[in-house]
Amino acid sequence: MPVAVVTGASRGLGKEIALSLGRESYSVVVNYLASENEAKKVADEIGKAFIIRADVGDIRQVEGMVDTVYKKWGRVDVLINNAGITKDSLMPRLKEGEWDEVLRVNLKGCFNTIKIFSHVMIKSGGGHIINVSSYSGLKGREGQAAYSASKAAILGLTYSAARELAEYKIKVNAILPGYMETEMGMAAEKAMETARSESIISILSDPKEVAGFIAHFLKTKNVTGQVFSLESRIL
Repeated sequence: MPVAVVTGASRGLGKEIALSLGRESYSVVVNYLASENEAKKVADEIGKAFIIRADVGDIRQVEGMVDTVYKKWGRVDVLINNAGITKDSLMPRLKEGEWDEVLRVNLKGCFNTIKIFSHVMIKSGGGHIINVSSYSGLKGREGQAAYSASKAAILGLTYSAARELAEYKIKVNAILPGYMETEMGMAAEKAMETARSESIISILSDPKEVAGFIAHFLKTKNVTGQVFSLESRIL
C-alpha cells in the first residue's frame, strides 16, 4: 500500500487531501502542529493513518518525522506540502519577526520536507511531491507581502526540485488551489470577497474539489515541473 505524507493536515485543505488519499487506499501520515484533536479525527476517519506533530519549519523535527514514518511503513510515495501560515499587514507595518516566521514555515518548511523526505522516496523507487502555492504568489496582494513572497518562491523551488529529482523518478509539481472558505481563508473576509468578485464565475474554490484533483493527478506518470491553477481568476 502506498504511503502519503500530508503536512498541515488537521484542518482545511490539508484535511480534505488526507481524507481523499485515504479513500484512494493510501496509508496516510497526518502532520499537524497545534490541532491534535482535529488531527486524530482525520486519522480515525481514514483508518490506516497516524498523526505526527512536527513544525515543518524546523528541520530537526522533520528529520524526526521521516524517521517515524520509515520505521512504521518503510517507504514514502507521496509528499503534499500544504502547511502554511499568513500574517497579513501592509509592509510599513509588517514586523521583521512576522516576515521571518511566514518565510520559515511556508518556504523553509517546504524545502525541509523535500530535502529530508526525498531520501526515503528514492529508496521507495520514486514518487510524487506536490507543493501548494497560491494565486498571491503570482499576482501579489496588498497586505500579504510575506505570504505572497513565500508562495512565489515555492514555484521556483518546485521547478528546481523537479529538475534535480527527475533522475530518481520523483515528480515535483505545484498547485494554485484558489481562495477557499477554510478557517484561514475566512479570517481575511475582505480578501475572500475580493477573490469572489475577481472570479469569472463568482465563486470560490472548493477544498474537496482541489483534494480530488490531487488524488487523480497522482495517478499520472510523466508530468513534472508544472504549476496547475485551480482558480477561476485570470492569471
